[in-house]
Amino acid sequence: MRARIAGPVGELAAFARPGALCALSFADGRYDPLLGLRQRFGPVLVEEGDPLGLDARFRAYFRGALDALDDLAVDTGGTPFQRRVWSVLRTIPAGRTLSYLEVARRVGAPEAVRAVGAANGANPVAIVVPCHRVIGASGALVGYGGGLDRKRWLLAHEKAPVAAAGAVQARLFE
Repeated sequence: MRARIAGPVGELAAFARPGALCALSFADGRYDPLLGLRQRFGPVLVEEGDPLGLDARFRAYFRGALDALDDLAVDTGGTPFQRRVWSVLRTIPAGRTLSYLEVARRVGAPEAVRAVGAANGANPVAIVVPCHRVIGASGALVGYGGGLDRKRWLLAHEKAPVAAAGAVQARLFE
């Protein structure tokens, strides 16, 4: 299933198999979700449709029902470590953030801050697996595949505090 979802931060491209979202990215981004799906599943049959109710869920989320995506089933693929990181990300409530170090600690690998950053960058399901809620140790916004302006918008939408009104640091990971 493939769907295009309009939103205030740009159009989203969604791909799902029966019962689970497999990929969600910004339609203008560098990541080609179909390529990732082909690598995971082989040839991919793409049908238009919205059996998961993604359009309604995202409309609700963008209108302020910040829990509208919380129970959405995902099939992310990834390595065991990536799946552990993505599982921790799904526990970060809207309006809250964690640093890369805090996520590394929660996955039981406090020395793996950079690996957490890499897992964040490989997240195939933007917004639903909320990698935008991971920030630098100082509270500054760092790294987001959809762009830091979108990360800033998403965190403001969710009313999450960030350092220096969303100051952006040049370093990728802290």
